[in-house]
Amino acid sequence: MKKIVWVLLVVVLSCQSKTENKVVENKLEKIFPKLEKDRYNVAFLIMEGTYNTELTAPFDIFQHTVFRKNIKAMNVFIVAKTDKAITTFEGIKILPDFNYVKDSLPKIDILVVPSAEHHLDSDLEDKVMIDFVNKMDKEATFITSHCDGAFVLAKAGLLNNKVSTTFPSDVDKMRTMFPDLDIRKEVLFVHDGKYITSAGGAKSFEAALYLCEFLYGKEIAQSLAKGLVIDWNLDKVPHLVIK
Repeated sequence: MKKIVWVLLVVVLSCQSKTENKVVENKLEKIFPKLEKDRYNVAFLIMEGTYNTELTAPFDIFQHTVFRKNIKAMNVFIVAKTDKAITTFEGIKILPDFNYVKDSLPKIDILVVPSAEHHLDSDLEDKVMIDFVNKMDKEATFITSHCDGAFVLAKAGLLNNKVSTTFPSDVDKMRTMFPDLDIRKEVLFVHDGKYITSAGGAKSFEAALYLCEFLYGKEIAQSLAKGLVIDWNLDKVPHLVIK
């Protein structure tokens, strides 16, 4: 009898898993009508008060990879702790693609944490959000932050024993809040292991282009930059890569 119950349980769980996977696939297909499965899934984590530039700069760079041939392009989508529209600091309303609290998510290869208005205070007390970042850390190949998004990574413990940076005028605040971390001020972005932290603002473009150059090579990165009328030369960008 126990064996029959166990077999039935396995069948039920298997069916449930297949159903959840189908729901995720259907939702992705609605977001990406011409969905190609062999792509990096890139999730942008947003919340009330997210700053436009730190969201849209890397979003634009990564989304434009779908127009380049012979590379593993990126599916980009928005995740938040709600189904409702998020209002950015500048007032744009954005409807998330996934609610990470209740939705089944596709495997996330790259998590992007743009800056938000309360990343130095109340957002750091959001245990559900911090736990989500920690969960993504276990499966993502890269985690990137822009401007004060680095505070979220630090709060989640991801920057322990790593070198990082943040918005220039907030470096001292981050050093005070996280005294054991190695935080640099003289660079626009730092790549240490799976983590890329950037100064943010318009320099979020550079950090995103760097990741594309790392993944696809200089020619593709320069092509992406040209498409957005950006002068891109990694050698001229103050940055730090930890081997």
